[in-house]
Amino acid sequence: MRIDILSAVPRLLDSWFKESILQRAQQKGLAEVVVHDLRDWSTDKHRRLDDYPFGGGAGMVMTIEPIHRAIAELRSQRDYAEVIYLSPDGVQLDQGLANQLSTIGNMILLCGHYKGVDERVREHLITREVSIGDYVLSGGELPAAVLSDAVIRLLPGVLGDETSALSDSFQDGLVAPPDYTRPADYQGWPVPEILLSGHQARIDEWRHQQAVERTRQRRPDLLKRTDRDGDVQDR
Repeated sequence: MRIDILSAVPRLLDSWFKESILQRAQQKGLAEVVVHDLRDWSTDKHRRLDDYPFGGGAGMVMTIEPIHRAIAELRSQRDYAEVIYLSPDGVQLDQGLANQLSTIGNMILLCGHYKGVDERVREHLITREVSIGDYVLSGGELPAAVLSDAVIRLLPGVLGDETSALSDSFQDGLVAPPDYTRPADYQGWPVPEILLSGHQARIDEWRHQQAVERTRQRRPDLLKRTDRDGDVQDR
């Protein structure tokens, strides 16, 4: 998978893809992330990307020409399954969407800035809009990094344990159960005895019950959503 990120401030993303899992995914050749400076496609002598909005109003708007030129050039070089605009009014990113995007192939991610982009970009150049939450950020760089991280870690071979991603929170409509590691007793705070029993079926049952209860306490909205899409029953 290749992800091309178009940004007005690409240096914001310098470190994100050079550490940990995302770095290893690229070193293994399982993913490629290329961050582009949108100013490279600006025809303005000052490399500007923004202009005043027609009709007046506060703020500046990213112009359509450099965005169109960038997307057109990238599309002339390879196929892209999606051109995604990171926008606060897009479809909210969740684990199901990350799962879907991890299977589709190459993507272009457009990071908004200033007041946003010329609406014609959204009407004619974008295939999907994605949000990471109901709040406004200074630009789309952080959402692009979050989306890339959520997708890349799902690619086969990226994680050392192939089953790890399948047990993440939200994969089964529940948050993850609690985890413990050594020592088994720390200053009088013991690990639940069931986890030391060696009885895997009982451990799995305990983990499921813990996940259901934790979801009920902390994210009851997920249980309501699961009830609509398919019941998650206490065993």
